[in-house]
Amino acid sequence: MKKQTLTSLNKLVAEGGKFTCLTSYDATMASLINAAGVESILVGDSLGMVIQGHQSTLPVTVDDIIYHTQAVARANSTAFILSDLPFMSYQNTETALINSGKVMQAGAEMIKLEGGEWLTETVFRLAQNGVPTCIHMGLTPQSVNKFGGYRVQGRGEDASTRMLNDAKAIEEAGADFLLLECVPRPLAQAITAQAGIPVIGIGAGPDTDAQVLVSADMLGMNLGHKARFVKDYVALTGHFVPAIELFVKEVKEGLYPAPEHWFES
Repeated sequence: MKKQTLTSLNKLVAEGGKFTCLTSYDATMASLINAAGVESILVGDSLGMVIQGHQSTLPVTVDDIIYHTQAVARANSTAFILSDLPFMSYQNTETALINSGKVMQAGAEMIKLEGGEWLTETVFRLAQNGVPTCIHMGLTPQSVNKFGGYRVQGRGEDASTRMLNDAKAIEEAGADFLLLECVPRPLAQAITAQAGIPVIGIGAGPDTDAQVLVSADMLGMNLGHKARFVKDYVALTGHFVPAIELFVKEVKEGLYPAPEHWFES
């Protein structure tokens, strides 16, 4: 696979294809992801739970994201790299610009932020400064305390209308990707149909343009709670690279996610 870029991923989606994304926080996993043909890597603040042993993503710092982005970038040769801005590192536009610059210089090719319409000015300013953005909506883990737990978001007419409007505003501000986590399938379907940019899903049904999972989850390495949308691919294949290859195959063929992996209204 050739090195993936924002242009190549947009082209893939425009031609009716789907792409895949997995988390990586180190060089070894990045190499496995490359070998299996995954088009994009997310250096997520989920590292707080997967790597650091925290109960949430909130303790993760910008320096943590920089360190792990550098490790991934050194080993990566084909995937497009997205990196998170962690909790309270983009509370205003100027802070977001400074921290995005640091993470991009570490090797990220796109910055992911959690939020909605309130991010429009930040997204616009980042675009002006050459920083592509992916806006994470729905169940945004950095807001877990505000939500009162990890709960499906966007249920009900008011909530779904608000998320549709947020997605439209964010796209108009210059966002390049949307990411929907734990939203009902009909809402994800509506947002994807409305959007003129690629939409990545996790627990959002099969209609999005891409699927993302935490690598430790889909490789059967998480011995704790397993979210509804997780599928253990190592249990089916026995080895890491074949497991990731099967994930890629099933996403592209529309076999994953299946009905047991998504939420209805």
